Amino acid sequence: MSGKFLNPLTNRIADFLTGIGIPVRAGDIPAQTFLPGLHISGGVLMVDEARLAYPGDLLHEAGHLAVIPAAQRGKVNGDVGDNGGNEMAAIAWSYAAALHLELAPAVVFHDHGYRGGARNLIENFSAGRYIGVPMLRWLGLTDSAYPSMIRWVRD
Repeated sequence: MSGKFLNPLTNRIADFLTGIGIPVRAGDIPAQTFLPGLHISGGVLMVDEARLAYPGDLLHEAGHLAVIPAAQRGKVNGDVGDNGGNEMAAIAWSYAAALHLELAPAVVFHDHGYRGGARNLIENFSAGRYIGVPMLRWLGLTDSAYPSMIRWVRD
């Protein structure tokens, strides 16, 4: 355990992310951010635990970083962009990560995210109707065994 965060779930997720090569650091984030308490700085997922509303949001943001080529990942600051394919891949990635960590899908797909569509995502993923998986396959992160992953980050 890293012991960086007071919330054991936040610690568990941060340890997983750090272990797969997505750096997570605790710190104050003074500006307003898209997701409360989270900011990407130089490819590092910065977490202001006092402002973090939903620990599962770490997995979604990490999913965005995971699908970015390694050479570009360290250059990401703030917003990860509005690429629809990458958004769907991050959704599929975060679901696979939640299951890998033995977390309920609702940890990632919480009621206050996904523009009110979180319950639909849970229903669809639970029924094997996956969005974003073709992108993860194309990137070589998974295969027909999804939600099992071949690797967690893009080269």
